[in-house]
Amino acid sequence: MLKLKAVRPEWVTLAASAFLLTCFNFVLWQHLSEITASDGQGLVMRAAFGVMILAAFNIVLTLFAFRPVLKPVLTLIFMCSAGVAYFMNQYGVLIDIGMLRNFAQTNATEVRDLLSLKMLAYIFLLGVLPSWLLWKLPVSYRRWHRELMSKGVVSVASAAVIGAIALINYQGLSSLFRNHHELRLMVVPSNYIGASFGFLREQVVSAQRPFVKIGEDAQRKPDWQTHDRKSLTVLVVGESARAENFGILGYGRDTTPELKKEAGLIAFTDVHSCGTETAVSVPCMFSNMGRKAYNASQAKSEEGLLDVLKRAGLDVIWRDNQSGCKGTCDRVTFEDVSNLKTPGLCASSECRDEILLQGLQHFIDSLDKDTVLVLHQMGSHGPEYFKRYPKEYEHFTPVCESNALNNCSRESIINGYDNTLVYTDHVLSSLIDVLRSNQDKVDTAMLYLSDHGESLGEYNLFLHGTPYMLAPDQQKHVAMLAWFSDSYQKSFSVDTHCLQLSRDKPLSQDNLFHSMLGLLEVNSQVYNQDLDMFAGCRGAVSDGVLAKQ
Repeated sequence: MLKLKAVRPEWVTLAASAFLLTCFNFVLWQHLSEITASDGQGLVMRAAFGVMILAAFNIVLTLFAFRPVLKPVLTLIFMCSAGVAYFMNQYGVLIDIGMLRNFAQTNATEVRDLLSLKMLAYIFLLGVLPSWLLWKLPVSYRRWHRELMSKGVVSVASAAVIGAIALINYQGLSSLFRNHHELRLMVVPSNYIGASFGFLREQVVSAQRPFVKIGEDAQRKPDWQTHDRKSLTVLVVGESARAENFGILGYGRDTTPELKKEAGLIAFTDVHSCGTETAVSVPCMFSNMGRKAYNASQAKSEEGLLDVLKRAGLDVIWRDNQSGCKGTCDRVTFEDVSNLKTPGLCASSECRDEILLQGLQHFIDSLDKDTVLVLHQMGSHGPEYFKRYPKEYEHFTPVCESNALNNCSRESIINGYDNTLVYTDHVLSSLIDVLRSNQDKVDTAMLYLSDHGESLGEYNLFLHGTPYMLAPDQQKHVAMLAWFSDSYQKSFSVDTHCLQLSRDKPLSQDNLFHSMLGLLEVNSQVYNQDLDMFAGCRGAVSDGVLAKQ
Protein backbone atom coordinates (compact mmCIF):
# COMPACT_ATOMS: atom_id res chain seq x y z
CA MET A 1 0.00 0.00 0.00
CA LEU A 2 1.33 3.43 -0.98
CA LYS A 3 2.30 5.48 2.06
CA LEU A 4 3.57 9.01 1.64
CA LYS A 5 5.20 11.27 4.19
CA ALA A 6 3.12 14.27 5.30
CA VAL A 7 4.16 17.61 3.82
CA ARG A 8 3.34 21.23 4.49
CA PRO A 9 0.78 22.91 2.17
CA GLU A 10 3.34 25.38 0.82
CA TRP A 11 5.32 22.48 -0.66
CA VAL A 12 2.13 21.16 -2.24
CA THR A 13 1.38 24.50 -3.92
CA LEU A 14 4.97 24.87 -5.12
CA ALA A 15 5.03 21.35 -6.54
CA ALA A 16 1.61 21.85 -8.16
CA SER A 17 2.79 25.13 -9.70
CA ALA A 18 5.87 23.45 -11.13
CA PHE A 19 3.77 20.54 -12.42
CA LEU A 20 1.34 22.89 -14.17
CA LEU A 21 4.11 24.96 -15.70
CA THR A 22 6.17 22.06 -17.03
CA CYS A 23 3.60 19.43 -18.02
CA PHE A 24 0.64 21.47 -19.31
CA ASN A 25 2.40 24.20 -21.25
CA PHE A 26 4.13 22.52 -24.18
CA VAL A 27 2.64 25.03 -26.63
CA LEU A 28 3.88 27.93 -24.51
CA TRP A 29 7.44 26.62 -24.27
CA GLN A 30 7.53 25.77 -27.96
CA HIS A 31 6.37 29.27 -28.88
CA LEU A 32 8.84 30.88 -26.48
CA SER A 33 11.68 28.99 -28.11
CA GLU A 34 10.55 30.32 -31.49
CA ILE A 35 10.28 33.99 -30.50
CA THR A 36 13.40 34.26 -28.33
CA ALA A 37 17.03 33.99 -29.36
CA SER A 38 18.61 30.53 -29.49
CA ASP A 39 21.73 31.68 -27.64
CA GLY A 40 22.43 31.96 -23.91
CA GLN A 41 20.54 35.24 -23.68
CA GLY A 42 17.43 33.62 -25.08
CA LEU A 43 17.75 30.76 -22.62
CA VAL A 44 18.00 33.22 -19.74
CA MET A 45 14.91 35.04 -21.03
CA ARG A 46 12.89 31.82 -21.17
CA ALA A 47 14.06 30.84 -17.70
CA ALA A 48 13.16 34.26 -16.29
CA PHE A 49 9.72 34.07 -17.88
CA GLY A 50 9.19 30.58 -16.45
CA VAL A 51 10.23 31.52 -12.92
CA MET A 52 7.89 34.54 -12.99
CA ILE A 53 4.96 32.35 -14.05
CA LEU A 54 5.91 29.75 -11.41
CA ALA A 55 5.91 32.40 -8.69
CA ALA A 56 2.60 33.82 -9.91
CA PHE A 57 1.01 30.36 -9.88
CA ASN A 58 2.34 29.81 -6.38
CA ILE A 59 0.81 33.05 -5.08
CA VAL A 60 -2.61 32.17 -6.44
CA LEU A 61 -2.57 28.55 -5.24
CA THR A 62 -1.40 29.68 -1.81
CA LEU A 63 -4.70 31.56 -1.44
CA PHE A 64 -6.47 28.17 -1.63
CA ALA A 65 -4.01 26.23 0.55
CA PHE A 66 -6.49 25.48 3.32
CA ARG A 67 -7.66 22.06 4.46
CA PRO A 68 -11.21 22.07 3.01
CA VAL A 69 -10.35 23.49 -0.43
CA LEU A 70 -6.75 22.78 -1.50
CA LYS A 71 -7.16 19.24 -2.83
CA PRO A 72 -10.57 19.83 -4.50
CA VAL A 73 -9.29 23.00 -6.20
CA LEU A 74 -6.11 21.34 -7.45
CA THR A 75 -8.06 18.31 -8.69
CA LEU A 76 -10.40 20.55 -10.66
CA ILE A 77 -7.45 22.48 -12.10
CA PHE A 78 -5.58 19.31 -13.09
CA MET A 79 -8.63 17.81 -14.82
CA CYS A 80 -9.57 20.98 -16.70
CA SER A 81 -5.96 21.75 -17.58
CA ALA A 82 -5.49 18.26 -19.03
CA GLY A 83 -8.35 18.80 -21.46
CA VAL A 84 -7.17 22.30 -22.38
CA ALA A 85 -3.58 21.10 -22.90
CA TYR A 86 -4.85 18.37 -25.23
CA PHE A 87 -6.73 20.80 -27.47
CA MET A 88 -3.89 23.30 -27.49
CA ASN A 89 -1.31 20.64 -28.36
CA GLN A 90 -3.57 18.87 -30.84
CA TYR A 91 -4.97 21.80 -32.80
CA GLY A 92 -2.83 24.79 -31.89
CA VAL A 93 -5.81 26.68 -30.46
CA LEU A 94 -5.44 29.64 -28.12
CA ILE A 95 -7.80 30.02 -25.18
CA ASP A 96 -9.69 33.28 -24.77
CA ILE A 97 -13.27 34.30 -24.02
CA GLY A 98 -14.25 33.62 -27.64
CA MET A 99 -13.05 30.03 -27.42
CA LEU A 100 -14.93 29.57 -24.14
CA ARG A 101 -18.06 31.01 -25.76
CA ASN A 102 -17.65 28.66 -28.69
CA PHE A 103 -17.24 25.69 -26.36
CA ALA A 104 -20.29 26.65 -24.29
CA GLN A 105 -22.47 26.84 -27.40
CA THR A 106 -21.35 23.62 -29.07
CA ASN A 107 -23.63 20.62 -29.47
CA ALA A 108 -23.32 16.88 -28.83
CA THR A 109 -22.32 16.08 -32.42
CA GLU A 110 -19.43 18.54 -32.37
CA VAL A 111 -18.26 17.28 -28.98
CA ARG A 112 -18.35 13.68 -30.21
CA ASP A 113 -16.17 14.60 -33.20
CA LEU A 114 -13.48 15.86 -30.83
CA LEU A 115 -13.30 12.81 -28.54
CA SER A 116 -10.38 10.42 -28.96
CA LEU A 117 -8.26 7.88 -27.10
CA LYS A 118 -5.43 10.39 -27.07
CA MET A 119 -7.65 12.87 -25.26
CA LEU A 120 -8.54 10.22 -22.67
CA ALA A 121 -4.83 9.50 -22.22
CA TYR A 122 -4.17 13.20 -21.55
CA ILE A 123 -6.95 13.36 -18.99
CA PHE A 124 -5.77 10.18 -17.26
CA LEU A 125 -2.05 10.96 -17.18
CA LEU A 126 -2.28 14.69 -16.46
CA GLY A 127 -5.59 14.80 -14.61
CA VAL A 128 -6.69 11.58 -12.95
CA LEU A 129 -3.29 10.14 -11.95
CA PRO A 130 -1.83 13.29 -10.31
CA SER A 131 -5.17 13.94 -8.60
CA TRP A 132 -5.13 10.42 -7.18
CA LEU A 133 -1.57 10.92 -5.88
CA LEU A 134 -2.60 14.28 -4.41
CA TRP A 135 -5.44 12.71 -2.43
CA LYS A 136 -3.09 9.99 -1.19
CA LEU A 137 -0.61 12.60 0.01
CA PRO A 138 -1.11 13.62 3.68
CA VAL A 139 -0.85 17.38 4.20
CA SER A 140 0.22 18.70 7.58
CA TYR A 141 -1.57 21.96 8.35
CA ARG A 142 -0.61 24.28 11.21
CA ARG A 143 -3.00 26.09 13.50
CA TRP A 144 -4.93 28.75 11.64
CA HIS A 145 -2.95 31.81 12.78
CA ARG A 146 0.41 30.17 11.99
CA GLU A 147 -0.99 28.94 8.69
CA LEU A 148 -2.00 32.49 7.76
CA MET A 149 1.46 33.75 8.68
CA SER A 150 3.19 31.10 6.56
CA LYS A 151 0.97 31.91 3.60
CA GLY A 152 1.81 35.58 3.97
CA VAL A 153 5.53 34.77 3.96
CA VAL A 154 5.16 32.54 0.86
CA SER A 155 3.16 35.17 -1.00
CA VAL A 156 5.60 37.96 -0.16
CA ALA A 157 8.57 35.79 -1.13
CA SER A 158 6.93 34.83 -4.45
CA ALA A 159 6.06 38.46 -5.17
CA ALA A 160 9.65 39.45 -4.37
CA VAL A 161 10.92 36.86 -6.88
CA ILE A 162 8.63 38.30 -9.57
CA GLY A 163 9.77 41.84 -8.76
CA ALA A 164 13.46 40.95 -8.75
CA ILE A 165 13.27 39.12 -12.09
CA ALA A 166 11.25 41.96 -13.62
CA LEU A 167 13.85 44.53 -12.53
CA ILE A 168 16.83 42.50 -13.67
CA ASN A 169 15.32 41.61 -17.05
CA TYR A 170 13.02 44.61 -17.47
CA GLN A 171 13.97 45.59 -21.01
CA GLY A 172 13.82 42.08 -22.45
CA LEU A 173 10.65 41.02 -20.62
CA SER A 174 8.77 44.26 -21.34
CA SER A 175 9.60 43.89 -25.02
CA LEU A 176 8.50 40.24 -24.93
CA PHE A 177 5.11 41.03 -23.35
CA ARG A 178 4.56 44.14 -25.49
CA ASN A 179 5.22 42.42 -28.80
CA HIS A 180 3.67 39.03 -28.07
CA HIS A 181 0.19 39.44 -26.63
CA GLU A 182 -0.55 35.85 -27.57
CA LEU A 183 1.59 34.58 -24.68
CA ARG A 184 -1.12 35.23 -22.10
CA LEU A 185 -3.49 33.03 -24.11
CA MET A 186 -1.01 30.14 -23.98
CA VAL A 187 -0.38 29.92 -20.23
CA VAL A 188 -2.34 27.02 -18.74
CA PRO A 189 -4.34 27.29 -16.47
CA SER A 190 -4.51 31.08 -16.24
CA ASN A 191 -5.74 31.37 -19.84
CA TYR A 192 -8.92 29.37 -19.42
CA ILE A 193 -9.57 30.55 -15.86
CA GLY A 194 -9.41 34.18 -16.98
CA ALA A 195 -11.55 33.40 -20.02
CA SER A 196 -14.10 31.62 -17.83
CA PHE A 197 -14.48 34.63 -15.56
CA GLY A 198 -14.84 36.87 -18.62
CA PHE A 199 -17.48 34.58 -20.11
CA LEU A 200 -19.45 34.40 -16.86
CA ARG A 201 -19.31 38.17 -16.51
CA GLU A 202 -20.58 38.46 -20.09
CA GLN A 203 -23.52 36.17 -19.26
CA VAL A 204 -24.40 38.21 -16.18
CA VAL A 205 -24.26 41.47 -18.13
CA SER A 206 -26.40 39.95 -20.91
CA ALA A 207 -29.01 38.79 -18.41
CA GLN A 208 -29.23 42.27 -16.90
CA ARG A 209 -29.49 44.12 -20.21
CA PRO A 210 -32.98 45.21 -21.25
CA PHE A 211 -33.98 43.75 -24.61
CA VAL A 212 -33.61 46.33 -27.39
CA LYS A 213 -35.69 46.47 -30.55
CA ILE A 214 -34.15 47.95 -33.68
CA GLY A 215 -35.64 49.06 -36.98
CA GLU A 216 -39.11 49.59 -35.51
CA ASP A 217 -39.84 51.84 -38.49
CA ALA A 218 -39.07 49.08 -40.99
CA GLN A 219 -41.46 48.79 -43.91
CA ARG A 220 -41.23 47.69 -47.49
CA LYS A 221 -40.84 50.30 -50.20
CA PRO A 222 -43.75 51.13 -52.52
CA ASP A 223 -41.82 49.31 -55.30
CA TRP A 224 -43.11 46.05 -53.83
CA GLN A 225 -46.54 46.92 -55.23
CA THR A 226 -45.20 46.39 -58.74
CA HIS A 227 -44.02 42.81 -58.09
CA ASP A 228 -46.09 40.36 -60.12
CA ARG A 229 -45.25 37.25 -58.07
CA LYS A 230 -44.03 36.14 -54.66
CA SER A 231 -40.31 36.06 -53.91
CA LEU A 232 -38.00 33.59 -52.22
CA THR A 233 -34.60 34.83 -51.10
CA VAL A 234 -32.39 32.03 -49.80
CA LEU A 235 -29.50 32.99 -47.55
CA VAL A 236 -27.08 30.10 -47.02
CA VAL A 237 -24.81 30.38 -43.99
CA GLY A 238 -21.75 28.24 -44.69
CA GLU A 239 -19.48 26.66 -42.11
CA SER A 240 -15.67 26.87 -42.01
CA ALA A 241 -15.49 27.51 -45.77
CA ARG A 242 -12.33 29.45 -46.45
CA ALA A 243 -12.12 31.29 -49.76
CA GLU A 244 -8.59 30.06 -50.43
CA ASN A 245 -9.81 26.55 -51.31
CA PHE A 246 -12.72 27.44 -53.60
CA GLY A 247 -11.98 26.48 -57.19
CA ILE A 248 -14.30 29.19 -58.46
CA LEU A 249 -12.18 31.73 -56.56
CA GLY A 250 -8.90 30.64 -58.13
CA TYR A 251 -7.83 27.60 -56.11
CA GLY A 252 -5.57 25.22 -58.02
CA ARG A 253 -7.94 22.30 -57.50
CA ASP A 254 -11.41 22.14 -59.04
CA THR A 255 -13.40 21.99 -55.80
CA THR A 256 -16.41 23.69 -57.43
CA PRO A 257 -17.04 21.74 -60.67
CA GLU A 258 -20.82 22.26 -60.62
CA LEU A 259 -20.93 25.89 -59.54
CA LYS A 260 -18.55 26.97 -62.30
CA LYS A 261 -21.21 25.83 -64.79
CA GLU A 262 -23.99 27.86 -63.16
CA ALA A 263 -24.90 30.77 -65.42
CA GLY A 264 -25.10 34.09 -63.64
CA LEU A 265 -23.23 33.03 -60.49
CA ILE A 266 -21.23 35.84 -58.87
CA ALA A 267 -18.23 34.84 -56.74
CA PHE A 268 -16.88 37.64 -54.54
CA THR A 269 -13.14 37.39 -54.07
CA ASP A 270 -12.31 39.61 -51.08
CA VAL A 271 -14.72 38.97 -48.20
CA HIS A 272 -13.70 38.77 -44.54
CA SER A 273 -15.54 37.45 -41.52
CA CYS A 274 -16.54 39.21 -38.33
CA GLY A 275 -15.00 36.52 -36.15
CA THR A 276 -13.15 33.23 -36.34
CA GLU A 277 -15.79 31.10 -34.64
CA THR A 278 -19.51 30.53 -35.23
CA ALA A 279 -20.48 31.87 -31.81
CA VAL A 280 -19.17 35.29 -32.86
CA SER A 281 -19.49 35.38 -36.64
CA VAL A 282 -23.13 34.33 -36.91
CA PRO A 283 -24.65 36.80 -34.42
CA CYS A 284 -22.24 39.48 -35.64
CA MET A 285 -23.10 39.11 -39.32
CA PHE A 286 -26.82 39.34 -38.54
CA SER A 287 -26.40 42.39 -36.31
CA ASN A 288 -25.89 45.98 -37.40
CA MET A 289 -22.98 46.60 -35.04
CA GLY A 290 -20.11 45.66 -37.34
CA ARG A 291 -17.00 43.81 -36.30
CA LYS A 292 -15.18 46.66 -34.56
CA ALA A 293 -18.18 47.63 -32.44
CA TYR A 294 -19.48 44.10 -31.90
CA ASN A 295 -20.35 43.21 -28.33
CA ALA A 296 -21.51 39.68 -27.57
CA SER A 297 -23.66 40.55 -24.56
CA GLN A 298 -25.31 43.40 -26.47
CA ALA A 299 -25.98 41.18 -29.47
CA LYS A 300 -27.67 38.65 -27.20
CA SER A 301 -30.16 41.23 -25.96
CA GLU A 302 -30.78 43.11 -29.20
CA GLU A 303 -32.73 42.41 -32.37
CA GLY A 304 -30.94 41.75 -35.64
CA LEU A 305 -31.48 41.49 -39.38
CA LEU A 306 -34.10 38.75 -39.28
CA ASP A 307 -36.25 40.70 -36.81
CA VAL A 308 -36.20 43.78 -39.06
CA LEU A 309 -37.12 41.73 -42.13
CA LYS A 310 -39.98 40.08 -40.26
CA ARG A 311 -41.23 43.44 -39.02
CA ALA A 312 -41.27 44.67 -42.62
CA GLY A 313 -43.75 41.93 -43.48
CA LEU A 314 -41.49 39.20 -44.86
CA ASP A 315 -41.87 35.61 -43.76
CA VAL A 316 -38.54 34.54 -42.22
CA ILE A 317 -37.55 30.91 -41.68
CA TRP A 318 -34.29 29.50 -40.30
CA ARG A 319 -33.56 25.87 -41.26
CA ASP A 320 -30.64 24.47 -39.29
CA ASN A 321 -28.29 21.53 -39.86
CA GLN A 322 -25.75 22.63 -37.30
CA SER A 323 -25.55 23.84 -33.71
CA GLY A 324 -28.27 26.47 -33.84
CA CYS A 325 -28.40 30.12 -34.79
CA LYS A 326 -26.64 31.56 -31.70
CA GLY A 327 -29.69 33.67 -30.82
CA THR A 328 -30.16 35.32 -34.22
CA CYS A 329 -33.33 33.39 -35.10
CA ASP A 330 -34.99 33.32 -31.67
CA ARG A 331 -37.99 35.33 -32.84
CA VAL A 332 -38.57 33.78 -36.29
CA THR A 333 -39.63 30.32 -37.45
CA PHE A 334 -36.95 27.75 -36.63
CA GLU A 335 -36.64 24.29 -38.19
CA ASP A 336 -34.00 21.88 -36.87
CA VAL A 337 -33.25 19.23 -39.50
CA SER A 338 -29.96 18.06 -37.99
CA ASN A 339 -31.53 15.16 -36.08
CA LEU A 340 -33.82 13.74 -38.73
CA LYS A 341 -33.63 10.05 -39.64
CA THR A 342 -33.87 10.37 -43.43
CA PRO A 343 -32.24 7.32 -45.07
CA GLY A 344 -29.30 8.20 -47.28
CA LEU A 345 -28.94 11.66 -45.74
CA CYS A 346 -28.81 11.05 -42.01
CA ALA A 347 -26.87 8.58 -39.88
CA SER A 348 -25.22 8.48 -36.44
CA SER A 349 -27.16 11.54 -35.20
CA GLU A 350 -25.88 13.67 -38.06
CA CYS A 351 -27.37 14.74 -41.39
CA ARG A 352 -25.59 15.76 -44.58
CA ASP A 353 -26.35 19.22 -45.93
CA GLU A 354 -28.65 18.00 -48.70
CA ILE A 355 -31.20 17.56 -45.90
CA LEU A 356 -31.58 21.36 -46.03
CA LEU A 357 -33.05 21.03 -49.53
CA GLN A 358 -35.48 18.26 -48.66
CA GLY A 359 -39.04 19.32 -49.49
CA LEU A 360 -37.86 22.57 -51.08
CA GLN A 361 -39.97 22.11 -54.20
CA HIS A 362 -43.10 21.53 -52.13
CA PHE A 363 -42.17 24.56 -50.04
CA ILE A 364 -41.98 26.69 -53.20
CA ASP A 365 -45.23 25.25 -54.59
CA SER A 366 -47.08 26.30 -51.44
CA LEU A 367 -45.38 29.68 -51.04
CA ASP A 368 -47.98 32.32 -50.21
CA LYS A 369 -45.78 35.09 -48.77
CA ASP A 370 -42.58 36.84 -49.75
CA THR A 371 -40.04 34.77 -47.86
CA VAL A 372 -36.46 34.81 -46.64
CA LEU A 373 -35.19 31.28 -46.03
CA VAL A 374 -31.93 30.88 -44.11
CA LEU A 375 -30.11 27.56 -44.49
CA HIS A 376 -27.41 26.90 -41.89
CA GLN A 377 -24.97 24.27 -43.13
CA MET A 378 -22.77 21.75 -41.39
CA GLY A 379 -20.43 22.56 -44.26
CA SER A 380 -16.75 21.93 -43.63
CA HIS A 381 -16.87 21.63 -39.85
CA GLY A 382 -13.78 19.86 -38.55
CA PRO A 383 -11.86 18.02 -37.40
CA GLU A 384 -13.61 14.99 -38.90
CA TYR A 385 -13.94 16.37 -42.41
CA PHE A 386 -14.46 12.87 -43.84
CA LYS A 387 -17.89 12.74 -42.15
CA ARG A 388 -19.18 15.85 -43.90
CA TYR A 389 -19.69 14.37 -47.37
CA PRO A 390 -20.93 11.17 -49.08
CA LYS A 391 -18.26 8.82 -50.41
CA GLU A 392 -19.05 9.70 -54.04
CA TYR A 393 -17.76 13.23 -53.41
CA GLU A 394 -14.38 12.02 -52.20
CA HIS A 395 -12.49 13.38 -55.21
CA PHE A 396 -9.17 13.79 -53.43
CA THR A 397 -7.31 11.00 -51.64
CA PRO A 398 -5.81 9.87 -49.32
CA VAL A 399 -8.06 11.33 -46.62
CA CYS A 400 -7.39 11.76 -42.91
CA GLU A 401 -10.05 9.71 -41.12
CA SER A 402 -9.18 10.78 -37.60
CA ASN A 403 -9.86 13.77 -35.38
CA ALA A 404 -6.20 13.68 -34.31
CA LEU A 405 -5.12 15.94 -37.16
CA ASN A 406 -1.51 16.22 -36.05
CA ASN A 407 -1.22 12.45 -36.57
CA CYS A 408 -2.27 12.79 -40.23
CA SER A 409 -0.27 14.05 -43.16
CA ARG A 410 -1.09 17.60 -44.18
CA GLU A 411 -1.97 16.34 -47.65
CA SER A 412 -4.63 14.00 -46.25
CA ILE A 413 -6.10 16.78 -44.09
CA ILE A 414 -6.37 19.13 -47.06
CA ASN A 415 -7.82 16.34 -49.20
CA GLY A 416 -10.57 15.71 -46.65
CA TYR A 417 -11.30 19.41 -46.34
CA ASP A 418 -11.39 19.93 -50.11
CA ASN A 419 -13.86 17.06 -50.43
CA THR A 420 -16.22 18.92 -48.08
CA LEU A 421 -16.13 21.84 -50.50
CA VAL A 422 -16.85 19.54 -53.44
CA TYR A 423 -19.98 18.45 -51.58
CA THR A 424 -20.90 22.03 -50.67
CA ASP A 425 -20.50 22.83 -54.37
CA HIS A 426 -23.05 20.12 -55.17
CA VAL A 427 -25.52 21.32 -52.49
CA LEU A 428 -25.35 24.94 -53.64
CA SER A 429 -25.58 24.03 -57.31
CA SER A 430 -28.60 21.82 -56.61
CA LEU A 431 -30.21 24.69 -54.73
CA ILE A 432 -29.64 27.08 -57.63
CA ASP A 433 -31.08 24.55 -60.09
CA VAL A 434 -34.28 24.29 -58.05
CA LEU A 435 -34.55 28.06 -57.75
CA ARG A 436 -33.94 28.51 -61.48
CA SER A 437 -36.56 25.93 -62.42
CA ASN A 438 -39.18 27.89 -60.47
CA GLN A 439 -38.34 31.40 -61.66
CA ASP A 440 -41.38 31.56 -63.93
CA LYS A 441 -43.70 31.51 -60.91
CA VAL A 442 -41.49 32.79 -58.05
CA ASP A 443 -38.75 35.43 -57.97
CA THR A 444 -35.79 33.46 -56.61
CA ALA A 445 -32.30 34.33 -55.40
CA MET A 446 -29.48 32.82 -53.37
CA LEU A 447 -26.73 34.44 -51.32
CA TYR A 448 -24.08 32.19 -49.77
CA LEU A 449 -21.74 33.45 -47.05
CA SER A 450 -19.49 31.33 -44.84
CA ASP A 451 -19.34 32.16 -41.13
CA HIS A 452 -15.53 31.93 -40.91
CA GLY A 453 -12.60 30.14 -42.47
CA GLU A 454 -10.38 27.27 -41.35
CA SER A 455 -6.72 26.56 -40.64
CA LEU A 456 -5.34 23.36 -42.13
CA GLY A 457 -1.91 23.28 -40.57
CA GLU A 458 -0.57 26.68 -41.60
CA TYR A 459 1.56 28.08 -38.74
CA ASN A 460 0.85 24.81 -36.86
CA LEU A 461 -2.79 25.85 -36.45
CA PHE A 462 -5.82 23.68 -37.14
CA LEU A 463 -9.57 24.34 -37.17
CA HIS A 464 -10.59 27.89 -36.23
CA GLY A 465 -11.28 30.13 -33.24
CA THR A 466 -7.89 31.85 -33.00
CA PRO A 467 -8.33 35.37 -31.54
CA TYR A 468 -9.08 37.69 -34.45
CA MET A 469 -6.03 39.92 -34.09
CA LEU A 470 -3.77 36.83 -34.15
CA ALA A 471 -5.69 34.67 -36.61
CA PRO A 472 -4.20 33.96 -40.04
CA ASP A 473 -6.08 35.03 -43.15
CA GLN A 474 -7.24 31.46 -43.75
CA GLN A 475 -9.58 31.80 -40.76
CA LYS A 476 -10.94 35.21 -41.84
CA HIS A 477 -11.05 35.22 -45.66
CA VAL A 478 -14.36 33.55 -46.49
CA ALA A 479 -16.34 32.56 -49.55
CA MET A 480 -19.39 34.53 -50.67
CA LEU A 481 -21.50 33.73 -53.74
CA ALA A 482 -24.68 35.22 -55.19
CA TRP A 483 -27.17 34.11 -57.81
CA PHE A 484 -30.35 35.87 -58.98
CA SER A 485 -33.02 34.51 -61.29
CA ASP A 486 -33.94 36.60 -64.32
CA SER A 487 -37.31 37.45 -62.78
CA TYR A 488 -35.68 38.44 -59.47
CA GLN A 489 -33.28 40.75 -61.28
CA LYS A 490 -36.19 42.53 -62.92
CA SER A 491 -38.43 42.70 -59.86
CA PHE A 492 -35.69 43.93 -57.52
CA SER A 493 -33.68 45.94 -60.08
CA VAL A 494 -30.45 43.99 -59.59
CA ASP A 495 -27.75 44.61 -62.20
CA THR A 496 -25.75 41.36 -62.13
CA HIS A 497 -23.35 42.59 -64.81
CA CYS A 498 -22.44 45.45 -62.50
CA LEU A 499 -21.99 43.02 -59.60
CA GLN A 500 -19.66 40.87 -61.71
CA LEU A 501 -17.53 43.92 -62.41
CA SER A 502 -17.36 44.80 -58.71
CA ARG A 503 -16.77 41.24 -57.41
CA ASP A 504 -13.19 42.08 -56.34
CA LYS A 505 -14.27 44.96 -54.11
CA PRO A 506 -13.25 44.49 -50.43
CA LEU A 507 -16.28 43.36 -48.42
CA SER A 508 -16.98 41.84 -45.04
CA GLN A 509 -19.80 40.39 -43.00
CA ASP A 510 -20.48 43.95 -41.87
CA ASN A 511 -22.15 44.39 -45.27
CA LEU A 512 -24.75 41.63 -44.86
CA PHE A 513 -27.26 43.47 -42.65
CA HIS A 514 -27.50 46.53 -44.87
CA SER A 515 -27.18 44.65 -48.15
CA MET A 516 -30.15 42.43 -47.32
CA LEU A 517 -32.28 45.42 -46.34
CA GLY A 518 -31.30 47.20 -49.55
CA LEU A 519 -31.79 44.14 -51.73
CA LEU A 520 -35.23 43.43 -50.26
CA GLU A 521 -36.27 47.08 -50.54
CA VAL A 522 -36.85 47.65 -46.83
CA ASN A 523 -36.88 51.22 -45.57
CA SER A 524 -35.54 51.86 -42.07
CA GLN A 525 -33.33 54.32 -40.23
CA VAL A 526 -30.99 51.44 -39.32
CA TYR A 527 -30.12 50.98 -43.02
CA ASN A 528 -26.74 52.34 -44.12
CA GLN A 529 -26.39 52.64 -47.88
CA ASP A 530 -22.60 52.89 -47.62
CA LEU A 531 -22.52 49.30 -46.36
CA ASP A 532 -24.97 47.96 -48.94
CA MET A 533 -22.87 45.99 -51.43
CA PHE A 534 -25.76 46.02 -53.92
CA ALA A 535 -26.43 49.76 -53.70
CA GLY A 536 -24.23 50.69 -56.66
CA CYS A 537 -25.71 47.93 -58.82
CA ARG A 538 -29.41 48.58 -58.59
CA GLY A 539 -31.21 50.27 -61.43
CA ALA A 540 -34.48 50.66 -63.25
CA VAL A 541 -35.75 48.10 -65.73
CA SER A 542 -36.25 49.47 -69.19
CA ASP A 543 -37.06 47.22 -72.15
CA GLY A 544 -35.70 44.24 -70.26
CA VAL A 545 -32.35 45.95 -69.69
CA LEU A 546 -31.12 47.26 -66.35
CA ALA A 547 -29.91 50.82 -66.57
CA LYS A 548 -28.02 52.17 -63.58
CA GLN A 549 -29.72 55.06 -61.90
